[in-house]
Amino acid sequence: MARPATSEQAKLEAQAWRMFFDFFMRTRPQRDKLLARLGLTPNDARGLGELDATEGRTMRSLADAWECDASNATFIVDRLESRGLVERRPHPEDRRIRSVVLTARGVRLKRQLLEGLYAPPEELSRLKPSELEVLTTLLARMLGGP
Repeated sequence: MARPATSEQAKLEAQAWRMFFDFFMRTRPQRDKLLARLGLTPNDARGLGELDATEGRTMRSLADAWECDASNATFIVDRLESRGLVERRPHPEDRRIRSVVLTARGVRLKRQLLEGLYAPPEELSRLKPSELEVLTTLLARMLGGP
């Protein structure tokens, strides 16, 4: 359980978050150009990110993961399906339910998407290797690592 933040702690947390958020927003054009180049909307990208070629996802599980109405999840899957990126298959345990999986084309596009999203922004090249190590260690801790 997190300890209560002191006033100074709270100020530092707010400052760190603002800076982190500002950095994320400043690097948004890089992500927007990637999505445009791949012909994806942010929701398309989110959809590809949640799917793979072997483990099917039901519409309900996608709607739950995206915290949206099932009709919104259906709209996203319909868009991906119309581009040949996903397909609906009978669920292996209940044929009344359909599972959504990536097609081979979807797998390729998802790989391109992730390669582009994970390409470091130019701003990181301003940091020394030792600074990058500290940043990486801190981010790993924030993400639940050691």
